[in-house]
Amino acid sequence: TSCKLSSHLADIDQRAEKMFEDIVKSLAENENVTENLKVAAPMEWVQKMNNIRERVIETVYSDVVYV
Repeated sequence: TSCKLSSHLADIDQRAEKMFEDIVKSLAENENVTENLKVAAPMEWVQKMNNIRERVIETVYSDVVYV
């Protein structure tokens, strides 16, 4: 109990958040999920972004959290 756990968990959280944001942005660009789509077809944009986010969550969990 040398207070290292909180620091370690904060580091993991920070890495996971950064990884999540980077991958979501990259996938959205690759799959052409843009602001233009958001304006033209909002429901399609929501569906695609939800799909991307769910895939990224699984990736982040397997690469950072469940290591």
